Amino acid sequence: MIVALDHVQLAAPPGSEPKLRAYYADVLGMTEVRKPPVLALRGGCWFQIGPVQLHLGIEDPFTPARKAHPALRIQGIHAYAKQSAALGAPVSWDYDLPGHHRFFSTDPVGNRIEFLEPIATQAG
Repeated sequence: MIVALDHVQLAAPPGSEPKLRAYYADVLGMTEVRKPPVLALRGGCWFQIGPVQLHLGIEDPFTPARKAHPALRIQGIHAYAKQSAALGAPVSWDYDLPGHHRFFSTDPVGNRIEFLEPIATQAG
């Protein structure tokens, strides 16, 4: 029986760790998680915020995920999008998911990331 999603892994090109740290830690506000030593030898980096983990593994040759993507639930999405854009992350709003505010962005190596927040409804 599946009980939880442990993490999502995205690929990244060799040598991209500084760019990934700048984006995932500085722009998104995630904390870098120390990789186990044997896995650290492979390169890449792991990030976490609350129970959510994203792992970025080195892949050579590298192709960014342009359709497949993690979706991160956000509180205060409009302020988050404004802050992300101010820090240099692209923000592309999408209004096709009923009941949600959402935008898409890409990390510095081209991987697609979705950000969404359910729209609060008033009980009538």
